Parts: sequence; structure tokens; C-alpha cells
Amino acid sequence: MSASKTNAVRLLEKAGIAFELRTYEVDPDDLSAESVARKVGMPPEQVFKTLVARGDRHGVCLAVVPGNCELDPKALSKATGDKKVDTVSLKEVEPLTGYIRGGVTAIGCKKDYPVYLDETAELFDVIVLSAGMRGLQLVIAPADYIRVAGAKIAPIARVKA
Repeated sequence: MSASKTNAVRLLEKAGIAFELRTYEVDPDDLSAESVARKVGMPPEQVFKTLVARGDRHGVCLAVVPGNCELDPKALSKATGDKKVDTVSLKEVEPLTGYIRGGVTAIGCKKDYPVYLDETAELFDVIVLSAGMRGLQLVIAPADYIRVAGAKIAPIARVKA
């Protein structure tokens, strides 16, 4: 696995941002954040997943929520200023971001979409996110992620029903 070749890793290195990479065995039948958390030895609330959403007024954005939670579309709508926000279909994810499901990250995305990070990220010294490919996770300080991704902090997650 050529870990240092993802766009996200190159951008972080160029920016001089400290990070750690963790690899894990990919199970294409279980790409859940909880599964990834177990494999990289981190609690699910500290492993964040990046979801692609589209609002009715402002278009595509990225929502980054803890692995033990789900996106709250109403809360994301409030944060984006849209009336309604829904996640995009899986077939749209790669054309929009350049990343496949299970490897989506806001860093080095195909286009600079607005990024909304759930407020719980700031509770941790480090958070874990995809480094831009399945099987590779990025361990980074929330403040550094916010800076490099241009993320806005908002309460956009809710505990899974």
C-alpha cells in the first residue's frame, strides 16, 4: 500500500501538519466506522466518517460525524442555511469527491466543498479520519484538521437510533 501517495497525505505534508497514519485490513462487506475504529484501536466516537450531502440552496457539502453517530439532516440544514439537506446517492460519491465509499476525506477532495465537522471533535486531542483510501486512516489534532479542511464546527450528529 503506497500510503504517502494519497492527496490528503501530500497536502498535510506540504502544509507541515503533524499526523499519523494507521492501516487496517479492509472488509468490503463492512466499511462501517465502528469496524474501522476496532481495527485501528480507537473508540468509535473518536473515528469520524465523511459523508457527502446536498442542500436545496447551497449544493454539495461534506459532513464529518463520529463513527458511533449518524448525520442529523435538520441540524446540517441549519448549519448550511439550506431548507433541506440529504446525503447523496452512493453512485454520486466518487464523481463528486474523487474518493470511493470508505475512503472519502475532505482533505484533497476533487473540489473544495464546504465542510461541517461535528462539535464533539473538539473534545479529543486527536481524531481519526480516512486518509483518502480504504485501509488508511489519518490521526490528527482536531484544530489542524479544521484548519486544513476549512471546516466549520456545528452540532450535526445524533446518536444512532
